[in-house]
Amino acid sequence: MRIMTMNLRFPNPDDGDNFWYLRRRAVVKLIRSYSPELLATQEGTKPQLSYLKRELHGYCLFEKYRVWDDRCQYPSIFYRESSIRSFDGGEFWLSETPGVHLSKSWGSAFPRMMSCMRAREVSSGELFWFATTHLDNISSEARVRQAEIIRGWLEARKEPVILAGDFNDVPGSEVYKLLVKPSGSLLDTWKLLGKPENQASLTHHGFTGVPQWGRLDWILVDEKFKPVNGDLAREKIDDRYPSDHFPYWVDVEIS
Repeated sequence: MRIMTMNLRFPNPDDGDNFWYLRRRAVVKLIRSYSPELLATQEGTKPQLSYLKRELHGYCLFEKYRVWDDRCQYPSIFYRESSIRSFDGGEFWLSETPGVHLSKSWGSAFPRMMSCMRAREVSSGELFWFATTHLDNISSEARVRQAEIIRGWLEARKEPVILAGDFNDVPGSEVYKLLVKPSGSLLDTWKLLGKPENQASLTHHGFTGVPQWGRLDWILVDEKFKPVNGDLAREKIDDRYPSDHFPYWVDVEIS
């Protein structure tokens, strides 16, 4: 089963030649070329997600219980209809009031959210949770508090979990320790694949293709899922980078 996480980069006119409407076809081409069964996206606005929903044939956008709002940047889940079945799920805000729309706390620069889906992998019959999030980019306290909320959610799950997203933090940070074993409950697929922590592991590149800051984009899994292959998608599509982050993909076997 292939999993991919990708920060889409919201439609910012200041991006010039990298503005969303000039690169959105490249985004679709990249996703199609890797053909993940599960895709976690971040920073997607309603028009961006509607475009992907329309263009990614064979995929569904999990939007159960979603409150659509033009002000929001949503962490979102797309899944391949032929290999994944969805059953339940939803989303909540990473704040002191998770049920309050667009709520934020602890100096968070933006309202932050987690989206989750209870799913079944068709070929194995395995039931699991898939979740995606995007933690705050400014406040370190907010990131830690947001990770604590996610940790509480993880501890309440009965089925195994896959958690993917842009954590705006690096391995070894307090956020990482809250989520990843031995103190957390999940495993880091990058580490399990034996990948090094060096310049080539950094995921943010600002549309330059030159790694600039941190391995921010993670796919964390329950021990039920064994990663067998994976890497960053560093290529250009139609002579442009699809995003300011390198997407990360991983193939997992289910034990």
